[in-house]
Amino acid sequence: MNRDEAILAAKAAVGQGKLTESALENLTCWLTEERYRTYRQSIIDHIVAEKWQKLDDVFWTVIPFGTGGRRGRMYEFGSNAINERTIGESAQGLATYVLEQAGLEQPGSESRQLKCAIAYDTRHRSREFAELCASIMVANGFQVFFLDQFRATPQLSYAVRYKQCDCGIMVTASHNPPSDNAVKVYWSTGGQILPPHDKAIIDRVMNVDSIKQVDFQSALADGKVNICTEEIDQAFLAEVEKYAWDGPRDVKLIYSPLHGVGAAAVMPALAQAGFSDCELYARHAEPSGDFPNVPGHVSNPENSAVFDEIIQRGQAIAADVILATDPDCDRLGCAAPLTSDSSGTWSTINGNQIGALLTDFVCAKMQSLGLLCERSYVIKTLVTTELTRRIAARHGVR
Repeated sequence: MNRDEAILAAKAAVGQGKLTESALENLTCWLTEERYRTYRQSIIDHIVAEKWQKLDDVFWTVIPFGTGGRRGRMYEFGSNAINERTIGESAQGLATYVLEQAGLEQPGSESRQLKCAIAYDTRHRSREFAELCASIMVANGFQVFFLDQFRATPQLSYAVRYKQCDCGIMVTASHNPPSDNAVKVYWSTGGQILPPHDKAIIDRVMNVDSIKQVDFQSALADGKVNICTEEIDQAFLAEVEKYAWDGPRDVKLIYSPLHGVGAAAVMPALAQAGFSDCELYARHAEPSGDFPNVPGHVSNPENSAVFDEIIQRGQAIAADVILATDPDCDRLGCAAPLTSDSSGTWSTINGNQIGALLTDFVCAKMQSLGLLCERSYVIKTLVTTELTRRIAARHGVR
């Protein structure tokens, strides 16, 4: 079957109700446009095999690029899937916009070295996609600072600031199922992209024609990709330690990374802060994109079910608290016994409750140190509990 015959077969499938009109439109684009030539034969093979449901799944829309990046199910091709093309478009669109912002896309503009930090989590293909992003950023004139082992999203955010980068890319789908992956995009602030940059980057991503790329290993050998994992680890932990207040440390902790990256950041930080009695939960310690020992294979620490078996361990060893983080370690969950008897009933603490407790603790601590004044304020988001506002008011801060 050739390309034209494949398109006719797809049109017939629409008439038979096996394929949606929007899927046909995107599929036709991938079959006819030169930029998608690499995927043409695989798409034709799927049409020959009449895999209409799969074709509809991966083509019915264009996977969106939101303020947090681009996230979805992985598949070898398709506009509604995470693959080399959609990841590549994301990196190329980001590079194009940063170049524009720096004024380097104009002929004769003064040259300066643009920089990008890149990290990745334990998901399937995360390392591969991270190398792809690095090769694209280098091809567009960026110096890349690469964390070449599984590392936490907060470490990527810190690396952007520490290395004074123009942007950052974290390859992760956060707490999504094992089938998914994504890129999270960070600005020079170390924060995720915000208006007006978000819409501008999205526009560039959606209009990518050609993707510039160099060989990753060659870029590494040429020094255009700089491995800085150990350097960032040390600097990150030193920075975290600045925020550790004096106080009691005689607490028995259990920590679970839920098969993600967290152990490389959380365990050293706790030890450095003086929490010596901290157990890494063994059944969740292995880095794995399948999240094998988590209920439903979804590593979301705000799902109380992930704590059920860890609580049994907590009861057995008389632990005081359990902490768990999602696969890229930027979401925290917590569980604790309801009484002083750790062998009794435990309860999980949700995100808003953790936020309320932290708000009260920080405000009270700063008040006791004389660090609050009429200019002090707490920032909350629209979806964060209003209890945050009430706690802040109680401490006399905005």
